[in-house]
Amino acid sequence: MKTIFIFLGGLIFSLGLHAQSFQGDWNGKLAVGLQKLTLVFHISDQTCTLDSPDQGAKGIPATLESVTSDSISIKISTLRASYQGKKTATGIEGVFTQGGMKFPLNLKAGDGAKNRPQTPKAPFDYTTKEVSFTNASDGAVLSGTLVLPKDYHSKTPVILMVSGSGLQNRDEEIMEHKPFLVIADYLAKLGIASLRYDDRSFGKSTGSVVQATTETFKQDAEAGLNYLRQNEHFGKIGILGHSEGGTIAYLLAAAGKADFVVSLAGPTVSGKEILLEQNSLLLKAEGLPEQVVNDYVKVLGPVFDLRIQKFNTNKPDEVIKELVKQYQVSLPSGLQKNLEAVLAPNVWNDYFLALSAQDEVRAMTCPAFLLGGSKDLQVPAILNLYGLKLKNRKSKIKVYPALNHLFQTCQTGAVSEYGEIEETISPEVLYDISKFIKSIK
Repeated sequence: MKTIFIFLGGLIFSLGLHAQSFQGDWNGKLAVGLQKLTLVFHISDQTCTLDSPDQGAKGIPATLESVTSDSISIKISTLRASYQGKKTATGIEGVFTQGGMKFPLNLKAGDGAKNRPQTPKAPFDYTTKEVSFTNASDGAVLSGTLVLPKDYHSKTPVILMVSGSGLQNRDEEIMEHKPFLVIADYLAKLGIASLRYDDRSFGKSTGSVVQATTETFKQDAEAGLNYLRQNEHFGKIGILGHSEGGTIAYLLAAAGKADFVVSLAGPTVSGKEILLEQNSLLLKAEGLPEQVVNDYVKVLGPVFDLRIQKFNTNKPDEVIKELVKQYQVSLPSGLQKNLEAVLAPNVWNDYFLALSAQDEVRAMTCPAFLLGGSKDLQVPAILNLYGLKLKNRKSKIKVYPALNHLFQTCQTGAVSEYGEIEETISPEVLYDISKFIKSIK
């Protein structure tokens, strides 16, 4: 037994010596389909963690499986992934494996941190406090940050911030941008309070997302509004939603749950219409031939219809091949595989495809500010905002030139630009939001 212990001790010591040549931060771009995700490994003598800053994920535990003077093998159990690389003169050349698929991933020294000049830095001239509220329908506890301006009083307006689709933290962090934090900081300096929270099952919040739909997230947001009314002392209580959060804002406002609404690129038409246009615009923006994109969207529509009808099959490949034949289109195998994935049942997606908020938008009687970007390829303004009529005379609709889905000043609006742009959110948008809220008495 003692001999074995000494042997293992020597093995660990040897690993530590070799790891020194890899010790530090290493970053690289992982090409997944049309997207490129930044991955960052933090390697010490015996430990390793992984960050995916574009997805707001940090400190993912990883294991150094083997390290030699010129090669390294890392296992990321929670992601069912691994990385193998060899040291070169310029960095590490290697392969990232996940779900049986292999992707080239070359790393260079450094954490690859982006410049985000709008991200607030302490000290702050306002008060923040950790709060939580509960969705009574299923017991999910949402954890968030309440921001109180310096001269906070009982007539101070407050907004509840609701993020877009996909699980995000309270800052709605994406690609190292923290738009909700930037908005909260900006508004606090102008005397406007805010509450932002981690999505259910994310960050410090609890609750399941297995069967979650937009209705579930709407109930979470309503619980936040109830908290503000019952546990704090404010004037007008509004809701600011981004993307799907904007749709949630419409639904709650139409039900009389909010005193005012700010919608940042909130869809008004059905999810099917949004996703068809979104796929067309994004794929073209990423360089796919127009005919290929048009053929793909031609089949994607019927696939969405099957999902709305709750169509189930254990042979999605045969269904897609039949649709491709029926519509007389030609698609690369990668896009056909994607259609097979879309055909698979997904509770959130099935609900969203059929959801339209147009009636709720028309029914809203409270003041509402609907914002869109002319280069938004995810929720196109021309599809969602043009021709809308709002009841309240204080309501307004504004489409900003050269802004994308995150309301950054951009060139094309493609998702691949989001992380490369230093601006988190247009200063004009921040100013207009604050001006609108202050106009509500």
